This record gives sequence, structure tokens and C-alpha cells, in this order.
Amino acid sequence: MDRQGKILIAGTGKSGISAARMVLDMGCRVVLYNSDAGTDPEKILSEFSGNDAVELITGVLYAGQLRDVAACVISPGIPLTADFVKVIDKAGVPIIGELEMAWQASKGHLCAITGTNGKTTTTSMTGVILKEYFDDVHVVGNIGVPFSEEALLTTNESVTTVEVSSFMLETIMSFHPHVSAILNITPDHLDRHGTMKNYIRCKEAITFNQTEDDYVVLNYDDEELRRFGKSRKLRPHVVWFSSTTEPEGEALFLKDGKIMMKLSGSEEELIDVKEMSIIGRHNYENAMAAAAVTLKMGVPGTAVRKGLIKFKAVEHRIEFVRERCGVRYYNDSKGTNTDAAIQALNAMPGPTLLIGGGYDKGSEFDDWVKLFPGKVRYLVLLGQTRDKISECCRKYGFRDIIYADDMEEAVKTCASYADEGDYVLLSPACASWGMFKNYEERGHIFKQCVNEL
Repeated sequence: MDRQGKILIAGTGKSGISAARMVLDMGCRVVLYNSDAGTDPEKILSEFSGNDAVELITGVLYAGQLRDVAACVISPGIPLTADFVKVIDKAGVPIIGELEMAWQASKGHLCAITGTNGKTTTTSMTGVILKEYFDDVHVVGNIGVPFSEEALLTTNESVTTVEVSSFMLETIMSFHPHVSAILNITPDHLDRHGTMKNYIRCKEAITFNQTEDDYVVLNYDDEELRRFGKSRKLRPHVVWFSSTTEPEGEALFLKDGKIMMKLSGSEEELIDVKEMSIIGRHNYENAMAAAAVTLKMGVPGTAVRKGLIKFKAVEHRIEFVRERCGVRYYNDSKGTNTDAAIQALNAMPGPTLLIGGGYDKGSEFDDWVKLFPGKVRYLVLLGQTRDKISECCRKYGFRDIIYADDMEEAVKTCASYADEGDYVLLSPACASWGMFKNYEERGHIFKQCVNEL
């Protein structure tokens, strides 16, 4: 960073504020930018002390305002097609992502995890395992703690695991994890990436700076990742995981209810899935991925096993809320696409009353809806997509559909229709925008409504 010039921070959300504080700690001046002219300056600037060299620009950005700006750090939630990005680019100001900036300033050893679904669970699990063996562990990224918030706290002895999204990977240049993992690739965020080809390329970019001395953990059961893992252009060593078969080469796989590992030619049991508190095949896949990552980060198998046993499900991902009148309630608000929602529904052991719907990201719901007959007793729909999902349901002969105007009505409806032994599951298959700030708020409101029954 050029300490003589200013650094423009595009975005005033959590990532933007963390990036700004990091830039200030590095001795640079900060210009915060938010394209929303209605942004409250007092609220944003209250995040900093009166002595901090911070100014704020809102609304339209003009080239003249970029004088003395040495670089722009862009938050991952901002698309590179935004109008103000063109102004920055035309002015010749270099653009760097928050992930890239934090990585360049960090020290120690790094592993990184991406995928359409399971990122947060796997990253959390990886962090728990790493803490069984290393003293200084940082769990950051899309999981909720921006990398820039902790990058300057790392040392040569630090071990960092970072959850990275496709948005974050759009702007990397030299980002280089020693161990990377791609859990799966299914359609998502096509409203931003445009095509599956672009989305896939963003996910695979996590490996682009890796070398023959590094490792990538891939899902053998994912056709796209199996093809990618066998590509001659891929430089890092591949470690597979699979819940259906025993892949050739180094791998972790599920066999007779046990996670097996084959990393040095011989087959060895790592853990029986009954010893873990998580449920569902997709969670066993997350556990295999986390185990593979940490084993290649130098954690011995005994510590990996201890971490897997210790791990509890993350909030908003098939999170048990309570049992009432013989009905068990689960919060899967992080199920923001159909693949995640399919995994959550498959994890339910009995008849399910399902709460779904939300913001329309351009997804199709057929594969999800096909599971409903014989599995879902009632579908309670919320939000912008409820008509679209309802129409899809009727196409496949499922008609036990109820509309609700808000989460309280949805929960009360499920409670009134549920019988003893049923499951109530919030797994929307859609983003939360429009009705809620984010999936966390949606999950918290669901839990509040359940606990108030």
C-alpha cells in the first residue's frame, strides 16, 4: 500500500469497515465509498475514532474525487460491473479485493475452502480441528469474520483457515493457500456471474496460484470437480473425498458408516459417523473434507478425530432449535439454494413440514420439489418466489401448499398442522433479501418464533 496516497474502500458493510481499519493500521489514509446517496454518514463514521484519517463519499462517484487515490479495495458483495467501478478503472486506479489485500498482509500457514454448499460448516469444522493441534488459529472469511480483521494479527506461527466465496475469488491475483478445498459446484449466484461457466471458473480459481508443493481437496462425487481434478493443468496434488465410492489415489471415503482414510497407500479408519453430533450424508462429506484439509496441514489423525467429535453444527445450518409436543424444529436458514435445501430435507428422519421461499436468484426448483411427495407433509411458502415454487410443485403433483405473509405466521401454521413425530424445517432454497437483512436475521427470527410457541 502506498502510504503517501489514499486508499478507496468500496463498500461500507462488515468487510469494508474491517478493510478500512486494516488500511488505517498500516498507516494509510482512507476514503470510504457507498453508492447509496441515502447512507447515514454519522452511522458509518462512528465506526472509527475522531483521530482516524477517514473521509466518506456517497452517491455518484466522479473521477475528480479519485485524486491522490493510490488503490481501491472492493468488498466482495459489489459486482465488478457496477457503474462506479468503471469510473475507478478509467481513472487508472488499481482495484484489489478484500481477500487479496488481507492475504498479502498476513503471515503463517493458510488453507482455504470454497464450494456452493457446506463452506461455513466445513470451515468451522476445520477451525475446531486445527485448534486441537496448533496454538494460534484464525477462522475467517465468508464465515462472518473478515480476513482483513485478523490479517495483521497473524505471525509466522499462525494457521489460518478462510472460507471464500465466488465473489471473493473474482478479485484475487496472488492469493495462494497451501491447502485448498472445493466441496461441490451446483448452480448459484447466476444473477451475478451470468453463466455456469463463469461461476465454475470463479470457484476453481482457488487453485490458480497453487504449486506442486500444495494440495487441493475435491469431491469425487461431483462430476465437474472429478473432471477438474483429473485435469493435466492442475498443479497441486489432489486428495479426494467421497460418500459413495473409494476413489483411486489419496482419499477419504465413507464405508459401512465409517470415515476411512487412504493417504499413504494403506486404508485406515478415522471415525465412526455415530461418534459425531452432526447428521446427514452431506455433513459426513463436510467432515471428510475438513479432515483431508487438516491432515494435509500437518494435524495428526488422533487430533483430527478429537476435533470431529467435539464439533457441533453451526448456527443456521440444520441447527436443532427445540422439541415441542413431540415435534422437532430445525433451522436451516443458510439453505439459500436448492442443493443446500435438498441436503437439509434428506437429513430429516421423518415426515416434514417445510418452510421455503424468499428472494429469486434465478434458480429453478425442480430437483428440490421432486423430493416432496412422501417426504413433505405441508409446504409453507414465503416471499417473492412463492408463486414460482407453487407452480413447480403443481407440475409434479404436490398440492399441500400454504402461503404465509411472515415468519411468525409460517411457524404457527406448521405448529398447528404438525403431528407427534413430525419435523418442522426452515430451509428456504432462496436468499433472504426482501424480507430480511440476511439469512442470519431470518434464522434468528425463526428461532424466536419457535421458542415463543
